[in-house]
Amino acid sequence: MNAVRRHRVFISFHHDDQLWKDKFVAQIGTDIVDQSVGDGDIDDTVSKTDAIRQRIRDRFIRDATVTVVLVGPCTWQRKHVDWEIGSSLRHTSWNPRCGLVGITLPNHDDFGTNTHRARLMPPRLADNCDGVDPYARVYDWPRTDFAGIVKRWVHRAFERRAGTPPPDNSRRQFGHNRSGSCSAGWRE
Repeated sequence: MNAVRRHRVFISFHHDDQLWKDKFVAQIGTDIVDQSVGDGDIDDTVSKTDAIRQRIRDRFIRDATVTVVLVGPCTWQRKHVDWEIGSSLRHTSWNPRCGLVGITLPNHDDFGTNTHRARLMPPRLADNCDGVDPYARVYDWPRTDFAGIVKRWVHRAFERRAGTPPPDNSRRQFGHNRSGSCSAGWRE
């Protein structure tokens, strides 16, 4: 098998799943370059929404080639996850589009069920997982050969970023976090 290249990966996640994000980075090691936002990197109490979105895109996502969304039980509710996915899918001369892949965490209701219900995923991720050859794919957290499997998923997402179909980024961005039971999911 050919060697899979090292990618600059932006990791989007709900901060309640910080331990899973840390585990992801530890298990993948130096095979990726982590571009994600850390606690305290952005103060959203003093900045306007548009400024925060631009800062996320220009400081963290700009150099990334692939965005990995860690899908925990409440990830679908988070405005920052929605903004990060939306920024990752935009293609501009300053910021090229990222590939997109979702990884369902073991604490998610759909983990291990061989199904990924759209209503329990971030809506913008779900919008890009439809069809025979979707722009994005969602997988379960690997139980074995973590680094090897995730590197292949990331590389496939990288290869799809310039292909067809183009990503669907038409959904209106969240203005605030969604509320409700995490296991109930979102409704249109």
